[in-house]
Amino acid sequence: MKQPLVKVVDLGWIGFKEAWDIQQQYFDELVARKLANRDKADEEKEPLVHYLLICEHPHVYTLGKSGKAEHLLIDQAELESMGIEFFPINRGGDITYHGPGQIVGYPILDLDDFFTDIHRYLRCLEEIIIEVLHQYGLKADRSKGETGVWFDVGTDKARKVCAMGIKASRWVTMHGFALNHSVDLKYFEYIVPCGIADKAVANMAQELGSLPSRQQVLSSIITQFELQFNCICAKP
Repeated sequence: MKQPLVKVVDLGWIGFKEAWDIQQQYFDELVARKLANRDKADEEKEPLVHYLLICEHPHVYTLGKSGKAEHLLIDQAELESMGIEFFPINRGGDITYHGPGQIVGYPILDLDDFFTDIHRYLRCLEEIIIEVLHQYGLKADRSKGETGVWFDVGTDKARKVCAMGIKASRWVTMHGFALNHSVDLKYFEYIVPCGIADKAVANMAQELGSLPSRQQVLSSIITQFELQFNCICAKP
């Protein structure tokens, strides 16, 4: 089977709403092309374009469809005074924070070209981050029943370093993961991160004596993405 091609687009520093609109555009285009191909002979089908969008957001909290509004611990006036945006959005999961010092990835994939298994898809995203962190000497793992990537699982020091939340429709995905590279952890104090009140949040800067650059970590993510999804990434 031919390896799918995934176009990597580094959006850089971009507002959450603008990035969400770009995601939605690519998502809608992929779904439309997929549906149009159903009525065509194989030789007439247009190739599908898959994407991995990478970006970094200004301060923002996003609340997933299953999230609880009370997990935002400050009010609108406080949000405005601190320059933090807030968006209820259409991914799964609860509330999370995005901000400077995070590496955010939004895979927009038609899983019919990979595998049609959402559970496996999430585990692959986790494995990408776990393997990247291992490259830098950090022992990361999964926490049973809690999507994302963690340190010191099963201890009272357990802390999340990468949050995940997705949307999938017709096997096409959007939203994704947020890896805490050098993000200021104080912004997690104003929410119940991912609805989990009894565990802390971590970043790579806190864990490492020598922090790899954003570009180094991004390069490692892309390499692991290719391995986990058996695809070819067209790098930026």
